[in-house]
Amino acid sequence: MRDLVFKNLISQDRRRRIIASSEIWDAHGMHSVIRRHFICVVQEANARGVIGPLPYMRVLKEHNSKEQKRNFFCRVKGSFYFNANGRRFIALFTHSLKISLSATSQVLEKA
Repeated sequence: MRDLVFKNLISQDRRRRIIASSEIWDAHGMHSVIRRHFICVVQEANARGVIGPLPYMRVLKEHNSKEQKRNFFCRVKGSFYFNANGRRFIALFTHSLKISLSATSQVLEKA
């Protein structure tokens, strides 16, 4: 069985967008949950200049053999500049991915 949830949220002024998806899946004795998030904020870069944050990446991986669970988490942050209609903008973004895998209760009872 697979459940999918998808959200696409846009602010009124269209300067902020959040896209999220979640997938839950039970198959072959495994329960998996996958969550993805993307957040983007657009700001006008004024004459003084808006300096975006330094690029950032974090990866975390966990494994618990006793409880038969695995987790993976990745987050990437960054920014980029672009021009539109003769104006300069900066786009700040964050991507994240979280994956959780665990054995279903039926598999744990057999072990």
